[in-house]
Amino acid sequence: MTNVNPVVVRIAAERIMNGGLNPKTGEIYVLDDITNPDYREAVENYILENTEGI
Repeated sequence: MTNVNPVVVRIAAERIMNGGLNPKTGEIYVLDDITNPDYREAVENYILENTEGI
């Protein structure tokens, strides 16, 4: 895994979890918007670690 910026991961994950907007598209941010596999995995892990009941 390449180095991922934890601040970027947290911001992306929180936008996804809270229904925030993707700044590039203006649409609701979804996991499929993340094309870099390392960032996608890091965001998935962040969401799993920070969601109750999973």
